[in-house]
Amino acid sequence: MPPYRLTESAFLRVLGLAYLAAFASFWPQIDGLVGSRGVVPAVRALIEIHADLGGRAYFEVPTIFWFGLGDHWLVGVCVLGCLASVPLIIGFFPRWAAIVCWVLYLSIVSIGPPFTGFQWDALLLEAGFLAFFAGAPWLVWAYRVLLFRLMFESGAVKLLSGDPNWRNLHALRFHFLSQPLPAPLAYYVYRAPDWMLDGMTLIALIIELGAPFLLFCPRFFRYAGVAALMFLQVCILLTGNYAFFNLLTLGLCLWGFDERIFAPIDRWLRPIALIERRSLRLAVHSVLAVIMALGGLQVIQLFLPPIGRPFSGVFSLIAPWQIVNSYGLFAVMTTERDEIIIEGSDDGESWREYSFPYKPGNLHRGLPWAAPYQPRLDWQMWFAALGSYPESPWFSGLARGLLVGDPAILSLLNPPPFDHPPRYLRALLYDYQFTTPAERARTGAVWQRQLKGVWFPASSLRVP
Repeated sequence: MPPYRLTESAFLRVLGLAYLAAFASFWPQIDGLVGSRGVVPAVRALIEIHADLGGRAYFEVPTIFWFGLGDHWLVGVCVLGCLASVPLIIGFFPRWAAIVCWVLYLSIVSIGPPFTGFQWDALLLEAGFLAFFAGAPWLVWAYRVLLFRLMFESGAVKLLSGDPNWRNLHALRFHFLSQPLPAPLAYYVYRAPDWMLDGMTLIALIIELGAPFLLFCPRFFRYAGVAALMFLQVCILLTGNYAFFNLLTLGLCLWGFDERIFAPIDRWLRPIALIERRSLRLAVHSVLAVIMALGGLQVIQLFLPPIGRPFSGVFSLIAPWQIVNSYGLFAVMTTERDEIIIEGSDDGESWREYSFPYKPGNLHRGLPWAAPYQPRLDWQMWFAALGSYPESPWFSGLARGLLVGDPAILSLLNPPPFDHPPRYLRALLYDYQFTTPAERARTGAVWQRQLKGVWFPASSLRVP
């Protein structure tokens, strides 16, 4: 048996799990996010895009929703995506299952901004596209190049950004507090001594910048590199909620192993048929070679931007399809934690807070475990807090939905503090900090906060 047949089979199962997590995560949210009465109705966006671009719109926004975009279509695609991921998980017609999953997920991501476009959305689409070529001997190199780019670019952008907190190794002094959705362990790791946090920052940079090169070395060094990359992913998984990112990246790490690792479980792995026809194999290898070359150019552009300029047209052409993407997580470290707290009122004097399922709000609520589920509105509220209200125009759709009591939008939050829609709505900006362990033991509070100002002024849909 060729040396990576079982590796391929094991990876495709993990890819199926990532797809299942992605579609199942969207299923209960998609109506409230981009449905006809959602925060940002996708049908309105598609109409505007088509009016601007005409026939080009179908290529610039590749989605099956051009054929219909009722709310039942949105939910139906999520359900179908969950069903299509099952054959991929169990190894039943995995190549066809991968194609269906990719088409459906690209369709959702294309209509989902600003609630899509996360690094793991791009990674899932790129990794999922490569799965079209399952059974090709060169596929192992395509996936190793993808893993190399993901990790090396993530490390390189941290230093190239000029952020002093990466260069002086202070980044993790802030990260466990300021990351979008801290996991329970983040509270305790944040309290580690500065020297330990700085050492962890150094180790993370060494792994991201050094271990990817070991993917192209002989077995012993390759295994060491993969072990380091997997160790980093497990650490991230234990301290933060990053949807299916860690699961998918751990799956990509499997491509650093060969058959001997999977031999004990080979009875549960069903390798896909090799591509035997010479002409078809030549075509597949040509496509993989182009993808790897473009991916390599992405890396080189980080250090020598002029190198990629002659190929800018190619990158622009394939960008909507997310076949080759750039990566770079936490290039600039956020050093404070600002939180937007939405409040409603009937009289403009007495205000009550709305709360979200996962993002910080209630000072006494513990940190959540959410991954591989991604509460996309909670995430978007974190990004919104980094800027002003005009920089997040989607918020007006959320505010309107709360003021009219729209069930689809209300389903994205915890039960509202009113039994009827409020007359007024506003949003305040707070600085959040972890309490000390002693304060937490005494009061039960995980957070303490200080008001910074009004983020969204009091508004109403009713005429006074």
